[in-house]
Amino acid sequence: MIKSYKKKPVIIEAIQYTGDPDNIGELKEFVTCGFLRNKDNTLTVPTLEGEHIASIGDYIIKGVEGEFYPCKPRVFKKTYDEVKNGKIK
Repeated sequence: MIKSYKKKPVIIEAIQYTGDPDNIGELKEFVTCGFLRNKDNTLTVPTLEGEHIASIGDYIIKGVEGEFYPCKPRVFKKTYDEVKNGKIK
């Protein structure tokens, strides 16, 4: 499920990669620049800095310029708070 998160002071959108078939469908709708699903269940995501690999559990973030990039869960949780109805959860 796509959720909204707040990185002080910018609100971003992100989705966690789970590897489930429904999640792949959500990722295809969300990551408008496309991605490549690899045989080892990783994703190759085109970023502004080149291609980056996302593993199951990583978040795919849509940046302020509309760019996409993966982020490890431990870093994501230290950096972002979930936003619901305009309020930090």
